[in-house]
Amino acid sequence: MIALSLAEIAAVVGGQTHDIPDPSVQVTGPVVRDSREVVPGTLFAAFVGERVDGHDYARAVVEAGAVAVLASRPVGVPAIVVEDVQTALGALARHVVRRLGATLVALTGSAGKTSTKDLIAQVLRSKAPTVFTPGSLNNEIGLPLTALSATEETRFLVLEMGARGIGHIRYLTDLTPPRIGLVLNVGTAHIGEFGGREQIARAKGELVEALPEDGAAILNADDPLVRAMASRTKAKVVLFGESAEADVRAENVRLTDSGQPAFRLHTPSGASDVTMRLYGEHHVSNALAAAAVAHELGLSAEEIATALSEAGSLSRWRMEVTERPDGVTIVNDAYNANPESMRAALRALAAMGKGRRTWAVLGKMAELGDEALAEHDAVGRLAVRLNVSKLVAVGGIEASWLQLGAYNEGSWGEESVHVSDAQAAVDLLRSELRPGDVVLVKASRSVGLESVAQALVETGAEGEVAAR
Repeated sequence: MIALSLAEIAAVVGGQTHDIPDPSVQVTGPVVRDSREVVPGTLFAAFVGERVDGHDYARAVVEAGAVAVLASRPVGVPAIVVEDVQTALGALARHVVRRLGATLVALTGSAGKTSTKDLIAQVLRSKAPTVFTPGSLNNEIGLPLTALSATEETRFLVLEMGARGIGHIRYLTDLTPPRIGLVLNVGTAHIGEFGGREQIARAKGELVEALPEDGAAILNADDPLVRAMASRTKAKVVLFGESAEADVRAENVRLTDSGQPAFRLHTPSGASDVTMRLYGEHHVSNALAAAAVAHELGLSAEEIATALSEAGSLSRWRMEVTERPDGVTIVNDAYNANPESMRAALRALAAMGKGRRTWAVLGKMAELGDEALAEHDAVGRLAVRLNVSKLVAVGGIEASWLQLGAYNEGSWGEESVHVSDAQAAVDLLRSELRPGDVVLVKASRSVGLESVAQALVETGAEGEVAAR
């Protein structure tokens, strides 16, 4: 964070200082909510959770080097006491962002946010110091914490914004007003909470409504609901996608033998070839979105293409590919799942597994509401159409719908199986996998299927395991 005294912070957040001998002492480190992340100069934000009360760690974090605690009650050590820690954190982030000289880029969408954010960050940091959302910390707590990690040297601040309802993104853009806003797509993630894709579009479009006249709205030309957001912004509109009308587009899209996308990138300033290190054709759209942002910020087509070709995955359990010494390939995409990302992952599995046996170990997609049965059935059917060798559906009723869809599409019989839990899936795979097989593991985060992928990696770790 930019250096601020405790007195300045208290004034910004409307708090009272307690047990602070010298209010001129500065916070020079990050703002954190996890006591394990404290370093000298830190400000520790004490949140009260369902299981843990951050106030209980106040003395320990100060002993570890925290300058003070942002708290909702006095804690017996230096503290700035406020009525609501989350509100105060947001106010501090808003103040710091306004003082930064950085260009703020915000992105949202139903699928691909984190992968695209990681691509944008890697392209931009090839040009100048860049701070970006770690993992998927894209809510009203994670976003200000990310913004507060920026320093005077930061030139680009890339923030992922999530939403579970109308007004959520509006709140986030008020904390951290972007100059460039990117909307990837409008899908079915959280459709059970929103009540329909039109409502999702309404919520995602709050991002472009927040842009200034000298800003830029980066919109997916291939998604009608996103493209229609052009009427909701006073900023410049830049389109990306496969449409001939897109300002940033790809030609000659193909997959390498290992399932990595390659294409000719076209921007208003020129064209250049890209061969990505990531897996799956769905990353082409993500790359085009990142390229559109980078072009708007002054990078050449050649610079963008080089950075995209060198970019890897920065976030865990997102198409994380591990080659076991025995020749089995594990694809851990178990961080989260929705119908769009499930379809993309299955297509990537099919591309990676040409000439090899392929396994799709899939679990529940959460928060689909009334669409849950149809969407799980459709994913099971797609696995058959893509000639996946075997579907392993893991878990309760939603998993049974996955298997039923596969069975009804192809009458697979023993070629698909429904198992009760992750351990049952591990036991099955350990007994049946053979060298050369490719295994995709994917489900909503609540299912915890990353344990299956990790167990399979460890099973084959008799020699050195090379993760890519």
